[in-house]
Amino acid sequence: MTRGRRRWAGRAAGAVAALLVVVAVAGPWLAPHDPTDVVGLPFAPPGAGQPLGTDYLGADVASRLLHGGRTVVVLALAAGALAYLVGGGLGLAAGLFGRADTVLMRPVDVLIAVPPFLVLAVLAAGTGRGAAVVVLAAALANVPGIARVVRAATLEVGVRGYVEVALARGETWIRVAGRDVLPNIAALVLTDVGSRISAMVAMVAGANFLGLGLQPPTADWALMVAENRAGLALQPWAVLAPALAIAVLTITVNLGGDELAARLRRATTTVAA
Repeated sequence: MTRGRRRWAGRAAGAVAALLVVVAVAGPWLAPHDPTDVVGLPFAPPGAGQPLGTDYLGADVASRLLHGGRTVVVLALAAGALAYLVGGGLGLAAGLFGRADTVLMRPVDVLIAVPPFLVLAVLAAGTGRGAAVVVLAAALANVPGIARVVRAATLEVGVRGYVEVALARGETWIRVAGRDVLPNIAALVLTDVGSRISAMVAMVAGANFLGLGLQPPTADWALMVAENRAGLALQPWAVLAPALAIAVLTITVNLGGDELAARLRRATTTVAA
């Protein structure tokens, strides 16, 4: 694929991802029925008034689909914000202070070796199921990677004269990080946002599918797949529609993030030149 085609594909993917997010957020106002209303027989095929048929209880699949995207998007973004807040703080502190590096990064190195769903299972077993558990587990699973990226970028910027002078004057590391470091590493850190958020979408969906997060009758794409898989042969749209929505969101966020990263790299190179 040529560079021009890659850019076009990335922009198209970003547009699709943005459209899905808008639909997910605005979906409850667009849905023709309440997600818990029984509008027909269970697993009824698509027909007048139910373009995607009904689910295992007789609720409108299209309405539940429009309601169910918000939870995936909101939980993934909340996990991303928490992960970048914690991981970014650890990475900045470790990169600016050599003495704190070992203390802060060794636990991070241990956590990075733990499978993400093991973190989720332990948290669910210890604290119970729910949205907060999913957000916390998805954030913890991504904190090590973010911390290492931010630390590496901070180490490169931290040896520059203006940073060393600021620290030598006795300025707090938080002030130095916010004024002198973050603006210079933002482009590099943002290059992995797309893949990071798409991974969080997949983890949130997986947790809800396994029943470790949101619980019925909440409308959620992953829950819809789990609830209706027994009737796949009778009414496939009850499973295929939410599964396709999750897949398209994950892929397009990743591809759109790659295009954003490429743009940031080109902009950084241009400024440096």
